[in-house]
Amino acid sequence: MQNVGEGWLILTLTNSPFYVGLTAALSSLGVLLFSLYAGVIADRVDKRRVIILMQVAFMIEAFTVSILVWTGVVAVWQVLLLATLLGLASAFDIPMRQSFVVEMVGKDDLMNAIALNSSLFNAARVVGPALAGFLIGAVGIAWCYFLNGLSYIAVITGLLLMRLPPSPRPARTTSTWTGFREVLTYLRSDRRVRTLMLLTAILSVFGFPYIAMMPVFARDVLHRGAAGYGALTSSIGIGAVIGALGVALASGRIRRRGRLMLLGGTAFGMLLMAFAASRTLALSMVLLALAGCAMIVNNSIGNTLLQTSAPDHLRGRIMGFYSFVFVGMAPFGAFLFGVVAERLGVPATIAAGGAIVALAVTIAGWMVPEIRNA
Repeated sequence: MQNVGEGWLILTLTNSPFYVGLTAALSSLGVLLFSLYAGVIADRVDKRRVIILMQVAFMIEAFTVSILVWTGVVAVWQVLLLATLLGLASAFDIPMRQSFVVEMVGKDDLMNAIALNSSLFNAARVVGPALAGFLIGAVGIAWCYFLNGLSYIAVITGLLLMRLPPSPRPARTTSTWTGFREVLTYLRSDRRVRTLMLLTAILSVFGFPYIAMMPVFARDVLHRGAAGYGALTSSIGIGAVIGALGVALASGRIRRRGRLMLLGGTAFGMLLMAFAASRTLALSMVLLALAGCAMIVNNSIGNTLLQTSAPDHLRGRIMGFYSFVFVGMAPFGAFLFGVVAERLGVPATIAAGGAIVALAVTIAGWMVPEIRNA
């Protein structure tokens, strides 16, 4: 709900695709700058405690924007500043949460857990945008932020109620820089993990920013309002839920995970190209649902391959690096999409990004058999 509200709020304040892309970029800037450091810290601290602190920060940010909008004093610089602070909190939250999953379920159920987590995450992207579109039209953007703020109370309570088995953390025996060099050495020695990171970076820069362009596509290409924007975003979530549940249900029977991941990545790029050519809401929703499904198949299997490959003492740092390329590289993509869309239009920008993604995944599958046969 907040994501939809933020995109519509900045578009309303500026009427500029550039600022829409800039806001999305700033939301990920902190991850770009600090997620590698956060990954090192994740191997040394109580992850749950840090996650709780970051959820409190997210809650405060949501309530702050809702108050600014309600009081009528909201300005562009405030939205950009708060988006930047949100990214700083995300830099520590994401690698902590990613590496925390295995502590809860163990390696045997990891793929199932990641897929179920993705299905819940994307189920919220089905309900949230549709509800946000309705609320924006009925009572305003502030309610999207306010209800999001309230939701963190349940999140924090759930984290506090967890009872985890004892998991002694290794003593700090090296410096932060040494810890970072250890993960770089590991990446250089494992071509499969290195290629998975590279593909994730390419999808982050050229594929995932299509979501940031949704408010502009809805208004300027499909000529729809906030409700149409919410419907498009919900369609991505519907497809992602279907894909995540499919992976979760079939996790024990999937033998060629690498090939399925490559198929999902290639299909995702091609579906973005098809979506860019659509000019009707119904067709756009169908294509986005398929793209969401392909995207989550690629993401959840890639995440699983990384976590199961990583040694226990490096997992936090590996997921910190993963957060860096998955979320931290997004500012480049969102900013690039905003700049290009300002000049060439949103459809051409999304189509070009999809073509680059499909080509990169195809080349990786052909040149790196370790992934194809995983």
